[in-house]
Amino acid sequence: MSSRTNRRQFLAAATGVAAATAAGGVFGAGGAQAAPRRYTPDWSSVDRHPPAPEWFKDAKFGIYFHWGAFSVPAHDNEWYPRNMYIEGSAANKRHVATYGPPSAWPYRNFIDGGKDLAGDTVQFAPKPKSAGGGFDPDEWVRLFVDAGARFAGPVAEHHDGFSMWDSKVSEWNSVAKGPKLDLLRLFTEALRARGLKVLVAMHHAYHFNGFFDHVPAQTDPSLKKLYGQLSSAEENRLWYDKLKEVVDRARPDILWQDFKLDAVDEKRRLDFLAYYYNQADAWGREVVATYKDGMSDRGQVFDYERGGPADLTAPYWLTDDSISSSSWCYTEGIGYYSVQQMLHALIDRVSKNGNMLLNIAPKAGGTIPQAQKDILLGIGDWLKRFGESVYSTRAWTAYGEGPTKMGGGAFTHPTAGTAQDIRFTRNKSSTALYATVLGWPGSSLTISTLDSGRIDLTSLRSVKLLDGKAGHYITLPEPVQDASGLRLALPASAPFRAHAYVLKLEFAGQIPALRPLHGAVAFPDSDYRGAGVVLTVGDFDSDRLELAGLGPRSLSSLRLAPGYQVIGYSGEDFTGTSWTFTTDHRDLRGTGGKDKVASLRVQFKPSSYFRITNVTDGLALDSGGDVGAGSDLKQWSWDSSPNLQWQVVEVGGGYCKLVNRANGMVADGWGATADGSTARQAVWNGGTDQQWRITHRGDGRYSIANRTTGLVLDGGGTVASGSVTKQWTYDGSTNLMWTFTAL
Repeated sequence: MSSRTNRRQFLAAATGVAAATAAGGVFGAGGAQAAPRRYTPDWSSVDRHPPAPEWFKDAKFGIYFHWGAFSVPAHDNEWYPRNMYIEGSAANKRHVATYGPPSAWPYRNFIDGGKDLAGDTVQFAPKPKSAGGGFDPDEWVRLFVDAGARFAGPVAEHHDGFSMWDSKVSEWNSVAKGPKLDLLRLFTEALRARGLKVLVAMHHAYHFNGFFDHVPAQTDPSLKKLYGQLSSAEENRLWYDKLKEVVDRARPDILWQDFKLDAVDEKRRLDFLAYYYNQADAWGREVVATYKDGMSDRGQVFDYERGGPADLTAPYWLTDDSISSSSWCYTEGIGYYSVQQMLHALIDRVSKNGNMLLNIAPKAGGTIPQAQKDILLGIGDWLKRFGESVYSTRAWTAYGEGPTKMGGGAFTHPTAGTAQDIRFTRNKSSTALYATVLGWPGSSLTISTLDSGRIDLTSLRSVKLLDGKAGHYITLPEPVQDASGLRLALPASAPFRAHAYVLKLEFAGQIPALRPLHGAVAFPDSDYRGAGVVLTVGDFDSDRLELAGLGPRSLSSLRLAPGYQVIGYSGEDFTGTSWTFTTDHRDLRGTGGKDKVASLRVQFKPSSYFRITNVTDGLALDSGGDVGAGSDLKQWSWDSSPNLQWQVVEVGGGYCKLVNRANGMVADGWGATADGSTARQAVWNGGTDQQWRITHRGDGRYSIANRTTGLVLDGGGTVASGSVTKQWTYDGSTNLMWTFTAL
């Protein structure tokens, strides 16, 4: 990000790590810096812009569409304009066979018009229905409303550099060429007429940063502009000028941008943000700017492509996903995800503190295929009936439970859940908890998260099943809570058909605080009240605490998972007076807490012993007992032996040592550099081979990386008890993830 520190490195967006999550924690709550009266083009100013306004957090679901000149060949994907120039690629072979070699039939012909080898005219020139064509933006928007979207809008320019508005800075636009229509204006007017927030998507940062790098050098100035071959200064200026036009013409509520912003001049990025925010203030609107790189989630919203985090994650985030598993634009034979996959993905993402932006792929002529309509209407039907569990809700302290794991970073496909999977949300007043079951569970259901050891449910007033009609409920018998969870009796068979079933738990007062299974939950009010913020293992300076949702010096009560501790500091960067908390505290006033703690560290309690279990094979990390230094670490079925018990002791710099209870030796990477090397054990000597960084990967799962080599402990897959523990480059596999259970 040039000179800008990327706070997503802390939040581990690439791996979906839950850095912090709220029972509805709001960014900047309790004393965040106020937005400036006028933004200036510097990070200290634009980062004070509230990134995710209340309306955005309430909206949850949006739709956009990849549609343009790249839709005309209906082949490969939206990268056809690039791939057609790569000799030997599938797109290139198809292009040569259908149109001729790119040197004779270049991409610009899809815009200007040309004849293919069969003699047929080919051009991106959709005609409105009023002119005898099939394109009707109002019809599209009616579909979006019926699908339950609360915001929507076009890809106004993709990587190909073709602007879908009446641009004054580029002649390659939809008014001067192609359809001769101001498509951005048509969509903006139709969206606002239906009361939807307007999103405009811009992908043009990659236009001049790699997309057309296989196109021969052009001499014509206009073609240089189309193919991203202007000078660096000209390209960066054009990038900014196009955004300025879009802001002024569409006044978007959300300005979404694709990747490669980090390759745009930092000054231009800052000029854009300051201009957009100042214009929005003049309009009297709260707006959202998104990014995948090159910006900061201090003032903007981070977007995961085709994915999302594995766990609750803050600040508030967005994912863009596609209705198609094979392409973002329409192609012949395009494949689709099911209604169930897309809906369950939406429910999962909302439960983890995010919104979903879903892409559809219209045909070049301006019609939306029926298969895509059916998916959208299927989502809309469910939201119409059960939307109170989605719209205007907030994430709870836990996102859910069940065997189906979703997310874990970008490019993780939508997954349908099962009747054993539950996702939680809560209303904004925190008096009702929604438990959405991703299938009909039968005549009974046990919500294990709500067991008697984790939450006091004496204030639970009623449990209802949302009926098949919005606003109607089926009251259920009084549930029973015990150590296994909250046990509910349901109708013998499903009273209606749905892709997911919603239970509403209403309380007399606020939802009681839930004890975390790992890390800690911090509250701004005493008695575990207010927006609880889940904090995983790691260091939280004042800036990171605020990003997590806990305002400056507002910590007032604290709940800890078994085996964890929290060290609070009066200084903003782990300096000054410190307080160590090893148990729950209802009221930290007077013991370090409200108005005192400015930064904190969440750690494994060094006096506790843990079972360290591999996620894939279920075996525990094993020292082997009374063995010599240099012996391999193994894995064994849990039997409570001290050979399988470990202490996690901080050694500084974010690293720790793993000490075995039976022999007192520590886990040792042994200087391994190759994937598949065995992990060993030795007497502690303070070397970096014996130091490990433990990183939360979501759902209480951790990777354990060696300081010397960066390799992580590897269970090896489905292996037998007694197998050696290896080391491997982290790749997100569950072979490389471990759980820590306090004993």
